[in-house]
Amino acid sequence: TKSGKTSEGSALKDWRQLTATVECRADFTISADFGKPGCILVTNQLQEEFFLESIVLEGFASGLIYFPCHSWVHPTKLNPQKRIFFCNQPYLPSKTPNGLKDLRQKDLKDKRGDGKGERKPWDRIYDYATYNDLGNPDKNDDLARSTLGKGSIPYPRRCRTGRPPTKTDSSSESRIGKPATFYVPRDETFEEIKQSTFSAGALKALFHNLIPSLIASFANPNHEFGCFSEIDHLYREGHILKFDHGHEFFKNLVLPKIVKRIRETGEQLLRYETPGIISRDRFSWLRDNEFARQTLAGVNPVNIERLKEFPIVSKLDPAIYGSPESAIKAEHIEAELNGMPIKQALEENRLFILDYHDAYMPFVGKINSLEGRKAYASRTLFLLTELGTLKPIVIELSLPPIIPGGQSKRVFNQGHDATSYWLWKLAKAHVASNDAGFHQLVNHWLRTHACVEPYIIAAHRQLSFMHPILKLLQPHMRYTMEINALARQSLINGGGVIESCFTPGKYSMEMSSSAYDKQWRFDMEALPADLIRRYVFIQYCKKLKNEL
Repeated sequence: TKSGKTSEGSALKDWRQLTATVECRADFTISADFGKPGCILVTNQLQEEFFLESIVLEGFASGLIYFPCHSWVHPTKLNPQKRIFFCNQPYLPSKTPNGLKDLRQKDLKDKRGDGKGERKPWDRIYDYATYNDLGNPDKNDDLARSTLGKGSIPYPRRCRTGRPPTKTDSSSESRIGKPATFYVPRDETFEEIKQSTFSAGALKALFHNLIPSLIASFANPNHEFGCFSEIDHLYREGHILKFDHGHEFFKNLVLPKIVKRIRETGEQLLRYETPGIISRDRFSWLRDNEFARQTLAGVNPVNIERLKEFPIVSKLDPAIYGSPESAIKAEHIEAELNGMPIKQALEENRLFILDYHDAYMPFVGKINSLEGRKAYASRTLFLLTELGTLKPIVIELSLPPIIPGGQSKRVFNQGHDATSYWLWKLAKAHVASNDAGFHQLVNHWLRTHACVEPYIIAAHRQLSFMHPILKLLQPHMRYTMEINALARQSLINGGGVIESCFTPGKYSMEMSSSAYDKQWRFDMEALPADLIRRYVFIQYCKKLKNEL
């Protein structure tokens, strides 16, 4: 008949054991011609969900048959459908035994859903939606945010939750208050072992309670450091935290390693761990060699490129942003080359660039209109020295032209007088600010998290658990959707941590969208493609040029 056979059902025995992990038994009676079992249907008649680790069948001539489950099974009162679990034998669709094909398709259909209704915590449905839930216009007009992934603001898709729209904007999805969390399919949520190291509750408490308390701890009403000594104070003496319910906060919060708390005279004291580099040299972060080292060995080593041609030219529209040619001239560079011509430095692969000009320029005017925010579009040139280390030699800081076709660009070198010295330090600070923002919004959030989520959703919608590709991908995709949901709730949302802590402020996610539109390519994300694109993988550069 080319159809599957189903045995009679059997109830679990010994399931009432009061232990964290329970091993139960069940007896099945099957006919001699039943064949090798390929899947098991499970129904939960309990009042609560349980996590099914695995099922092992014995008594067959072929030996033990293993069914890896690793899934939450909900009671029939919440989800009346039987859960389908396949054995650990992988099958491509064309090679799937006839008796399992219908079940394979049914399980995929269950995971796709119908695109309707609000998702419940026990659902296991993977569906798509745009980023229309970052704003909160019902709370404050200033918290309204554009939908990412719609019209002229491209962005990857996120997991659909189906929450109702806001009252003031039908195109925006409403937000939910804590302690409720954004929906992700039940099996994408953290397990206990993950919760212990990445507690969702602790993370939200850290973002919503710790950071405001730190701000409240500073005497300066503008929330700014008055001098370097105040920064040192964080590491040496710490800050007394101002909480209304400090004790309850700390009972439930596991602080990350970056900070440690000490009880002194009944008060909660927060002290930052001293970074190793500062413990050896208090002002190392001000020095050029450390600035250059961080470009390669810091948190964001994936933006530096080999300088391929000179003069440097922008790709932005000159009708809006003025002359595309950089203000960096030959004399700015040659003064640092010890007599070497620029052409020779380029041919010998000695010049590198950290270029945030085109990424920031369209947003600089908006950023500078925000209270307490100031930014420039930056370019930084580095020289590869004879010692094999990088040295920053030129920084260009640009503003949008005041009039169409105008120019507002300044070039900085390390001078020998006090004024030039500190202007150089300030220029480096602006570069570091751009680097931090781009790292968080693009290289970290966009490339590592947001761009991966639609692939996770697609994989579960299109690939059965029997598919060998899904079996290989599953360990790499796990927990990403939960982390992304937490980010939408507390990090990248309007008025969230990212907007509060990084220079682009409320325009942060628009910048992330722009980078997705103009820079992101799936086929250039892996190695060595990324190194080739940035022309830092020399032996492949000529080959790439020919291919392009």
